[in-house]
Amino acid sequence: MLTKERIVAVGLLTQRDLDVLGTGFHRLFSVDADEDDDDGFADLIAELDKIEAITPDPRL
Repeated sequence: MLTKERIVAVGLLTQRDLDVLGTGFHRLFSVDADEDDDDGFADLIAELDKIEAITPDPRL
């Protein structure tokens, strides 16, 4: 029987981010945006790369 676990967060982290955060992550999926690599995440990464950065409102 599979248990249903709620997804509470999705994040894009570098290896350094993971190193700083420690061993608290039990499941992660490595994403390689190399164009020569035939993986299912290349399209997603390409679309995310198109997003313009937003300057946060310092009042919030």
